[in-house]
Amino acid sequence: MANLKEMAKGKELFTGGHRACAGCGAVMIARQVLMAAGPNTVVANATGCLEVVSTIFPFTSWNVPFVHSAFENAGATISGVEALYKSWMRQGKYNKKLNFIAFGGDGGTYDIGLQSLSGALERGHNILYVCYNNEAYMNTGVQRSGATPKGADTTTAPVGKVKKGKEQYRKDLTAIVIAHKVPYVAQSVAGNWRDLTSKVEKALSMEGPKFINVFQPCRLGWSYEPELTCEMGRMAADTCSWPLYEVVNGQYRITYKPKEKKPVSEWIKLQGRFRHLLKPENKPLLDDIQAAVDQQWQDLLKKENQNLRENPVKTA
Repeated sequence: MANLKEMAKGKELFTGGHRACAGCGAVMIARQVLMAAGPNTVVANATGCLEVVSTIFPFTSWNVPFVHSAFENAGATISGVEALYKSWMRQGKYNKKLNFIAFGGDGGTYDIGLQSLSGALERGHNILYVCYNNEAYMNTGVQRSGATPKGADTTTAPVGKVKKGKEQYRKDLTAIVIAHKVPYVAQSVAGNWRDLTSKVEKALSMEGPKFINVFQPCRLGWSYEPELTCEMGRMAADTCSWPLYEVVNGQYRITYKPKEKKPVSEWIKLQGRFRHLLKPENKPLLDDIQAAVDQQWQDLLKKENQNLRENPVKTA
């Protein structure tokens, strides 16, 4: 379990002074991931919000070795760095243990960079890929992505008289990564630092490819007050719109179960991108979204229970 007091004693590896929007969840995620990872870390960052706001020449917020990759190839970039490190280790040119972490938004991970991520996972590189998932292409104008949820209002799937936002459900990228049979896969959220940092620590303690899909509220694209970012993240977990769980060598474990599962409407009503769903004429669409969330949660519970039946916890 991550120890906040111990992590806070360390050097700031992702500093203030960046140009992120007030209330940006991406910079919170980067800071917490590096707090858990420590200074012996190399970062590759796909083009996107996080890279743009943190590396405006001649300034940088990164106090670790940092490689800015293209939008589509963060997975390949960090794979190459890790391969060079292994070569140096074999040649006796280097002997320090390093962590290799890639950051990418949902556009650069779910869509444009999926092939690069999949290749890195399939080859078995000892890396951690962190997707900061704000559910649209926020850096270029709030266009819909494969991570955008059904019913969300974006500039390329707008709400109008005929269509009510994006018509498709979001891609389940976490499940796609799980299908690669890698050692560690997890979902976390901005707003629950202990869950996120604990998962980063666990991931980095394991050999092989690791992936954490971090739900990142975006006050610009989601249209909410910036001081609510952490609450928005926690509400996503409380409504099970974004379940928090991990899969360790194929074994599912839910890391947060709300004492009272709240209706999705409690989360949706806080965001301008969903305001149309609260109109009476759109209740069928909201009911459809609620049913999908309920089914997703039940499926996840079944997977966890199946693991427990197959691998019961032994007591002394």
